[in-house]
Amino acid sequence: MKTVPGTTEHVVVVGAGLSGLAAALHLLGAGRRVTVVERDAGPGGRAGRLDLGGYRLDTGPTVLTMPHLADEAFAAVGDSLYRRVELIALHPAYRARFADGSHVDVHTDAEAMEAEVRRFAGAAEAAGYRRLRSWLERLYRAQMRRFIDTNFDSPLQLLHPDLARLAALGGFGRLDRHIGRFLTDPRLRRVFSFQSLYAGVAPARALAAYAVIAYMDTVAGVFFPRGGMHALPRAMADAAEDAGARFHWSAEVTALEQSSARVTAVRTASGERIACDAVVLTPDLPVVHRLLGREPRRPVRLRHSPSAVVLHAGTDRTWTGLAHHTLSFGAAWERTFDELTRTGELMSDPSLLITRPTSHDPQLAPPGRHLHYVLAPCPNTTAGPTAGAWHELGPRYRDRLVSELERRGLHGLGDSIEAERLMTPADWTSQGHAAGTPFSVSHTFAQTGPFRPRNLVRGYDNVVLAGCGTAPGVGVPTVLISGKLAAARITGPRVHTHSRRCPERVPSAVPSVKAACDDPS
Repeated sequence: MKTVPGTTEHVVVVGAGLSGLAAALHLLGAGRRVTVVERDAGPGGRAGRLDLGGYRLDTGPTVLTMPHLADEAFAAVGDSLYRRVELIALHPAYRARFADGSHVDVHTDAEAMEAEVRRFAGAAEAAGYRRLRSWLERLYRAQMRRFIDTNFDSPLQLLHPDLARLAALGGFGRLDRHIGRFLTDPRLRRVFSFQSLYAGVAPARALAAYAVIAYMDTVAGVFFPRGGMHALPRAMADAAEDAGARFHWSAEVTALEQSSARVTAVRTASGERIACDAVVLTPDLPVVHRLLGREPRRPVRLRHSPSAVVLHAGTDRTWTGLAHHTLSFGAAWERTFDELTRTGELMSDPSLLITRPTSHDPQLAPPGRHLHYVLAPCPNTTAGPTAGAWHELGPRYRDRLVSELERRGLHGLGDSIEAERLMTPADWTSQGHAAGTPFSVSHTFAQTGPFRPRNLVRGYDNVVLAGCGTAPGVGVPTVLISGKLAAARITGPRVHTHSRRCPERVPSAVPSVKAACDDPS
């Protein structure tokens, strides 16, 4: 594995999002002096926090899986995620509601999910679920160490027996078709394939290997940090500070000083100069390229994932049919993905993620009030409406979403809203996200593994990237890994420290977490 040459005693990490904080903790654990420079007033990045009239909103991800990957970062400095954050295992992980009025609760416990599938779709589908679960577990073991949690220097690293194992498992076939080998009910197939949208690819075109995301959601377990998802980066920043990191808040890096092929200092908008021996850059790729003064050449331009409209709604009531996470599927499916990724139209029959964090933490809202987060995938600004168009389109689309949710059973939603915040591709664009999407570069085959933008920057000896735009990719687990991989480029390879500790405070979740913790991959 290639590493940063020369002295690396003092490392500046640009950005205090999940990847930057993970990098900082791993660097501190390896004995480096670390300074973190963040343009916002506190940690989180995409996983930020907004206070709105007593409602405490998570501005980014709402789903936490694979918590042992976060615990690795804490463990690097002798700390523990489970000491810093109270995790609540979600049972069910999701509730999926369909246009025909049916619903299925998605459990990560095998026996509970088998019983639920039997109730929902019969014995044959329940047996298919068991086979699917076994396949997902084997797929995860084949991929995790060799293709996800690894630094690639060359595509030749793919030439390993694990590649043959992945091929034998059907990992290079199409995701939707492979899920169909186990499940024939189209509703259940959606439950185990919609996750490919996180990777920016429709299930019919995604590689079956991306079912590893379904493993994280439906096998390894889904958790909620008390205090909201922002509690995770807040705890990581506290642990890093306790371990000696220095933080510069409200400090936007505007320039890099360079001597020959090395960056020698970062400069902020206020004129501050911070000398360094190495730098980890975690902003979105356009910001990184602006700081570096150039964009790396690629044979084909990068393709970006679809974007999303998010409605944060503080309400005076809630609805009993909602779980913590509810997937509300429309009747359309293939057409929906064509609209998102090909024609650039807003979903005519949307599938939505509704998260109700106050179901497990009422303190996120004023007494007697409730918080709902509605995510509607939409085209990015390259494929669909421009960022400028969203300033006028956003309010109209918000009204369409509220009307659709009321039609699907959330009666009186519009009248119940007391405080709200709408996020559209215009907002993501203003935050520096390419193509107006918070989901970054899509995971097509040509943009995955060794073909994704590398975390070592050609032409610079001591610049390393972390975050969802580089390897291994998009999602909370993968950006945590990206921080660890970036740190390894500076410190050199270290013994893998996958945490074997499971959260003492969620005993009911131990089986699913323990399976991930004890995984031999």
